[in-house]
Amino acid sequence: MGRISFPTPDVMSEDQLAVFNDIVSGPRGALVGPLRAALHNPVLADRWQRLGQVLRYETSIPFALTEIAILVTARHWSSLAEFAIHANEARRAGVEETVIEDLRCGRRPDLANHADAAAVYEYVRLLLAEGDVPDAAYAAVQARWGEVGVVELTAVAGYYSMVAMTLNAHRVPLPDGMTDELPHSEAGVFTLPPLGDHSGQAA
Repeated sequence: MGRISFPTPDVMSEDQLAVFNDIVSGPRGALVGPLRAALHNPVLADRWQRLGQVLRYETSIPFALTEIAILVTARHWSSLAEFAIHANEARRAGVEETVIEDLRCGRRPDLANHADAAAVYEYVRLLLAEGDVPDAAYAAVQARWGEVGVVELTAVAGYYSMVAMTLNAHRVPLPDGMTDELPHSEAGVFTLPPLGDHSGQAA
């Protein structure tokens, strides 16, 4: 149950309805997640959905890797709704089920044969855990996608942190028909293990 109301089309103001129609006619196809709360301020919701569209669909980072970055962010903030929604998106993008399940359970994913995914995982994990990244992690992303890729991946982590906080704070429910759970979610912020550390994995 959400903590705030979520406007529906029959009670939306003219400005809210304009943003709603723009969202549902775009690549999202539906109003779900944090935009349901953001719509209380239609200007905020409009700018929000436009930024989100760029970061999900218009970056130089492959879509499957963007979804891994979002799942790492969702797991860090223990955001059930964000993780559940983007687990489905990750599957559609071709992310292996074992990787999704490891992230859900807070385990180190096996990315030994996926160097690009490993670079994304480590960059986002470190950025969220430390607020910064070491030179090696920065260089690994830059070598693959250039300076624009580092800028984009950093923005993805920041944007989806805002999404996670919004979903968590307002108790935005999962979309209809979607169920999931996050082990250890009672811990709040959850620190995923580094790829090079074979010890200390979450059970």
